[in-house]
Amino acid sequence: MAADAASFRLPRYAQIPDIGLYLEQVVRYVNTHLAPLGEPELTLSMVSNYVKQRLIPPPQKKAYMAEHLARLLFIAVVKPVVPLDGLRLMFAIQEESYDLCTAYDYFCDELENMLGAAFGLAPAARELGETHSDAKDLLRNTISAIVNKVYLDRYLRDYQALRERQPFPAEETAL
Repeated sequence: MAADAASFRLPRYAQIPDIGLYLEQVVRYVNTHLAPLGEPELTLSMVSNYVKQRLIPPPQKKAYMAEHLARLLFIAVVKPVVPLDGLRLMFAIQEESYDLCTAYDYFCDELENMLGAAFGLAPAARELGETHSDAKDLLRNTISAIVNKVYLDRYLRDYQALRERQPFPAEETAL
């Protein structure tokens, strides 16, 4: 369990391709980066729905840029604990306070930090310190909920797999 958390890294905004990816490439890119979390995968229809719901802007000539990918990575991580209307509000709060590049990179730092803490790899809030803003507090608490969900899902999955591999004690029969 901890090995995936220890090696988990999201690309920072400057590392996200800004060359224009097609929908299939976008889905593969997001799913590849989020696979270690074990959450449900992003699908083509989900991305199309996020465009319709105006959570991400429409692609430019069927091409998705870095802004789209950053938003989709965030959405894919947060959607198990935040409804679509909540995501919309979170984006509005972010846009009032921070540019997307800054907000996304902070999200990556917080997520990696909290994963490390949840899996016992590092102390919580290492190098991140106090948030000093309601927007950052909201993000940190959202990430805390996500990380706890990921931890519980992984723990229960691994525990169940262990139980299935171990033989059950023979039941005593009365003679």
